Amino acid sequence: MAKTALHRLREDLFTDAFAFRPLLPLPTERGWVRRLPVRARRYARWFPHSALTLFACFVTLATADRIGGVSGLGYAGLFVGAPLIMTMLRPVGAWWLSLAGMLFSGVFLSGYRMGDSSVNFVTYLIVVLFVALRTRPRVAVEMLVLTAAAGIFLTFFLQAFRPYGGYPGSDLFEMFALFTVVMIAVLSMRGLRESKQQVAEQTAVTEVERSRRTVLEERTTIARELHDVVAHHMSVVAIQAEAAPYRVQDTPPELAAAFQTIRENAVAALTELRRILGVVRSENPEAFADPEAPQPTLEALPSLLGNIRSAGLAVEHVTTGAVRPLPQGVELSAYRIVQEALSNVLRHAPGAEARVEISYVLGGLGLRIVNGPPNRLAKPSPGAGHGVLGMRERVAMLGGAMTAEATEDGGYEVAAFLPVEPGEAAA
Repeated sequence: MAKTALHRLREDLFTDAFAFRPLLPLPTERGWVRRLPVRARRYARWFPHSALTLFACFVTLATADRIGGVSGLGYAGLFVGAPLIMTMLRPVGAWWLSLAGMLFSGVFLSGYRMGDSSVNFVTYLIVVLFVALRTRPRVAVEMLVLTAAAGIFLTFFLQAFRPYGGYPGSDLFEMFALFTVVMIAVLSMRGLRESKQQVAEQTAVTEVERSRRTVLEERTTIARELHDVVAHHMSVVAIQAEAAPYRVQDTPPELAAAFQTIRENAVAALTELRRILGVVRSENPEAFADPEAPQPTLEALPSLLGNIRSAGLAVEHVTTGAVRPLPQGVELSAYRIVQEALSNVLRHAPGAEARVEISYVLGGLGLRIVNGPPNRLAKPSPGAGHGVLGMRERVAMLGGAMTAEATEDGGYEVAAFLPVEPGEAAA
């Protein structure tokens, strides 16, 4: 244990003691700086640097005036003012220089005692405070131990050479007690600050993971729905390929073999599709229950709007353009987008009026779901914003575009375009 403690002491206070570790400016997005005007923030970020520089100039002049003479000014500049400036650049080296100043004043300057309310003692205390805030907590304990060792040395050893100017034991006890209180306060403040930072970082990580999990769950749902759509078409292909040879008398062997190959390929594609679906399926075994249930299309939209109106939301439905059958995947995604958008209105804008616009245009399908401002406060709802992620995933899957943003009157608008290739229609 002693060997480990000495190794850590040498690593913390001796190895690269004068390494360059600059004090970074205050962040503008946190703390009291963010409450200031934008122009003032640029200067407030450097408040610790300015305060230390001004204080260093003050204590240097005060110490030189107390000691007197040119030599006093040189001592004050080297052992009192310089450590305060160095704390912003080389914190451990600044502490060593300040400690050297304490020892120098105790050995060579008569009447300049560590127990007095001297500028040197206050300066040393401030240097220890800043160094403890900028280094590891164990470095603060190590500085406290070495400070106590220096005090014991001055009290008991030098008293043999200066019996009338040595340091009494009461001064040592007061100094050590004050340093202990300061260290406990510093370490407590640092622990509280680090705990807040860890909580904030963990909250941010949790939010990212929650969003990522929501995206994965939505993709799993989309995979299930696409499986139903694709499996339906592949099953039809397999059945037609199997029945085709029986519809023609005296079917050539080559044609029968070709239909047999088509059927085998369709069955193999179905098998691979189900295997891939098993990989991306969720951990909930009920997520893919009832695979025979038909997936909704835009024909089921009136029923959805009826349920929404029965829940207390006034919804207006407008369809423009020539209504035509679209690919089942497009209609399914359009239905889900409208469903999720109206659910968000119920959840986040109680009492608002909504409008659903379906536009059959050349090259695709346009969707617009817009609602007005709510007439009362909405209850807190977990997972806010995750429905928008799911809608974006559906639109991106089809190669479309989508916007979701607040309106000027305090409402919300979701607009999406789902492209359809020319000549592509529902099976």
